[in-house]
Amino acid sequence: MKYIAIDLGLKRIGLAYSAHKDIVTPLPAVQRKNRNQASAEVKKVLDEWEVDAVVIGIPLGGSSEDEMQRRIEHFMNLVDFKGDIFYQDEAQSSLEAENMMKGEIKYIRDGRIDSISAMIILQRYLLTIKNR
Repeated sequence: MKYIAIDLGLKRIGLAYSAHKDIVTPLPAVQRKNRNQASAEVKKVLDEWEVDAVVIGIPLGGSSEDEMQRRIEHFMNLVDFKGDIFYQDEAQSSLEAENMMKGEIKYIRDGRIDSISAMIILQRYLLTIKNR
């Protein structure tokens, strides 16, 4: 199975890829100008990497969970992805990503943090399916 993880943000969309259960690679983030441009760019990446499934980070259990689920579903409808879509709790993934960068590029908003966050989300998901 080939997976792409998505860390969906309002300004940037972090992406990470895995075709092997133990290796996850961050991809360049998508700079979000508007919904249609962002969904078209994400679709292009999904097609390019020929992925079978998408793992999307979502804040589970919080007051915003339902609203975020609705936004994510709307975005994925625009992407028009035909494979499986899985949700993974994204709690603290951005903070973890910033800590991994050890402050070196913390203030450069080029999407690296977002894609490392997506990598963490995908690693968590792969760990859960490995332990089933």
